Amino acid sequence: MNRIVFLWFMMIAIVQPSWSQSGKDDLKIVQDFNLMNTDHQSLSLASFPSAKGFIIVFTCNHCPFAKLYRQRLNDLNKKYKKLGVPLLAINSMDSVLYQDEGIDWMRKAARSQKFKFAYLQDAKQSVAKDFGAQHTPQAYVIWKENNQWVIKYSGSIDNNGEHPKMATPYIANAVDELLNGKKVTLDKTESFGCKIIFRK
Repeated sequence: MNRIVFLWFMMIAIVQPSWSQSGKDDLKIVQDFNLMNTDHQSLSLASFPSAKGFIIVFTCNHCPFAKLYRQRLNDLNKKYKKLGVPLLAINSMDSVLYQDEGIDWMRKAARSQKFKFAYLQDAKQSVAKDFGAQHTPQAYVIWKENNQWVIKYSGSIDNNGEHPKMATPYIANAVDELLNGKKVTLDKTESFGCKIIFRK
């Protein structure tokens, strides 16, 4: 995509900054959910009984910024799933407003892009509301503490959408610290993406 066209498109319509609800002085707990995957099976956090944590990414089909991260999501899942931290992508876009966000289109995207991670439809948008997600892509790392799922990181996947090799890997750094029993040094970053329109 032409860089100028890409930046113009993002500025005029759909790109909005957001800060997540999590912070160093807050304990943000999220609830388990049960959502339909593109393989026709429903999944929940409980579907992964041995998981230490999860990388949760709110994404969608049509957002140009989200499209930049598809391969990076595969790479993150490949690296961390075997370490007990699988990646779950969640589509909370209104499929009435955006017909290309429906489950059939999600299946097409998963096949064509060869997703190796679960791609779940949040049809009622309740999961996005629970997390405080506002746009795509917006990422979270949640960790199991006292049988509850606590947000340990929220914000950007990294800080360079167009050039992954030059990016600071916020998600990877957070997961690595948690796997080593450390506190997350940078637990919140600003992220940009396509606005999630919530139905009333």
